[in-house]
Amino acid sequence: MADFLPDTNDTATNDTATNDTALSLITDGTMRRTVFLRGYLLLRPALLLAAIALLLGPFVPGSSAAADWSPIRPPESAGTTTITIPAARAEIDARLQQGQQLEVERRWGEALTHYEDAIRRYPENADLQQRYDSARLHYDVVRRYGDRSFHESLTNFSSGDTLDLYARILLKIQAHYVDVPDWQVLVDRGRESLEVALGEPSFLDHHIPPSKRADIESFIDELRRTLSPRAIATRKAAADAVADAATLANRRLQISEVSVILEFLCGATSALDPYSSYLTPDQLAEVHAQIDGNFVGLGIELKAEDGELLIVRVIPGSPAKQGGILANDRIVSVDGHATADYSTDEAANLLQGKEGSVANLVLVTPGKPPRHLSVQRRRVEVPSIDDAKIIDSQSGVGYLKLLSFQKTTCRDLDEALWKLHRQGMKSLIIDVRGNPGGLLITGVEVSDKFLDRGVIVSTRGRSLQEDFTYTAHSGGTWHVPLVVLIDGDSASAAEIFAGAIREHRRGTVVGDRSYGKGTVQGIFELAPRHGGIRLTTAKFYSPSGRPYSRVGVQPDMVVHEAAKPIPGQTPPTNIDAVMTAAVQAARDTTRPR
Repeated sequence: MADFLPDTNDTATNDTATNDTALSLITDGTMRRTVFLRGYLLLRPALLLAAIALLLGPFVPGSSAAADWSPIRPPESAGTTTITIPAARAEIDARLQQGQQLEVERRWGEALTHYEDAIRRYPENADLQQRYDSARLHYDVVRRYGDRSFHESLTNFSSGDTLDLYARILLKIQAHYVDVPDWQVLVDRGRESLEVALGEPSFLDHHIPPSKRADIESFIDELRRTLSPRAIATRKAAADAVADAATLANRRLQISEVSVILEFLCGATSALDPYSSYLTPDQLAEVHAQIDGNFVGLGIELKAEDGELLIVRVIPGSPAKQGGILANDRIVSVDGHATADYSTDEAANLLQGKEGSVANLVLVTPGKPPRHLSVQRRRVEVPSIDDAKIIDSQSGVGYLKLLSFQKTTCRDLDEALWKLHRQGMKSLIIDVRGNPGGLLITGVEVSDKFLDRGVIVSTRGRSLQEDFTYTAHSGGTWHVPLVVLIDGDSASAAEIFAGAIREHRRGTVVGDRSYGKGTVQGIFELAPRHGGIRLTTAKFYSPSGRPYSRVGVQPDMVVHEAAKPIPGQTPPTNIDAVMTAAVQAARDTTRPR
């Protein structure tokens, strides 16, 4: 057993050149919301002070970088002919109909997830891409206008402030974005964002007097005629076009120039690729809370399902856990407000509140009558390791679920490893199924705990300061035989870890092909109260130099799950084919030969 222990040298730190003002976060951008309520795991993930490197999703079809960024299956090999059969067309039509129904019901978050899933299966279908693109614009508008900090920006900014903010963001795009930006595309996308906003009730209620709403269609036509002849090839030309559009909107619709410029700003950043976007001050705070692994709230993870708020995970030790909230509960009322009367994102916002305040909830557990609970919002520590235990005492098979890669992960992992060692661990299963990512440096450090040499991951960007190679060190290495579990929701930092273990033949990777997210985003903070922007600054590569984007990590042992387990819970081995295969693989590593 002693052979499995970490080397006695101090745990190594990466000696690759890094920017000492930067952190790195990586996550896939799944549409799941953690309700502290503090944010979306995007998000879901090399910065300057203001910048935290993220690797996140989701895919935005129709953007200038769509071909490079879509989380799709690997391209066909040379000489392969792909034939679309009628059955595929029928499924695409069915998915479009389902998505359109979600759009009619204004369930934009669910529509976004629905189209993303469809695009991963049919990446070349233009209709699906167009609908996803539209759903993202609607979703972004609705989310912004449900954001308290965004409303403060609308109130406190002048048109000059907002134009200056737009110009500064364009400058950051020019300086840091991974590819050379197309200013024409960014302005066009901003115009599309404004047009979508003009059809959203939340935007209309805030900005357009009822007497002017009949003029919206003619304004849109005039705006298109005004902008279409322009050749926008520079940052200044883009800023001038936006200023003119804001003036026109104010004159025709009596709408504030600030709100128009902000729509162009948000549209421009989201046009770059699936992972770049503007962050409101509260969204920026959410990113930092995810990095730190603590927040004020209830401690539940939600997703929208059938227009309702479904609880998919209750954080251990949280107010929600202590109050009796269960995974698979549905929230039907918050403080007397029926969630059915709101969009899913608006309903989720009802759960936010100050530390010490109380949320009065009505929940429904399947097969049981509704129940009333009052839960106090408190600071919640989010564990990154769950369910560390010996699952086969005879063979000494240890198991732990790695939920995310955050600041506390290495500390949590050390505690779990020593606990399992004391319990007789001879081999270890690390489960990163459903893990959306986290801090880039944490992904490197976790990998380094099990590798004693070689490249872990490398990043490459348009700027030389984004080019890093992270390598493993012999100090602090655990030599316990490994099995790593992955699935289609394992992304970014989870892929860095699984990919390094697989390519170095350090363990056996079991499950299904991972998400395929392989880019680095920087979070750049703007002036106080101005929020920030998330920009793709680099791409990352496996130890052998293979890109992860669109490809992911292919397991050594492919095992498909019949149904996904609830995040944060260990599925029983008798119904979990992946776990069953992993346990057998772990036993094989210690069996006498």
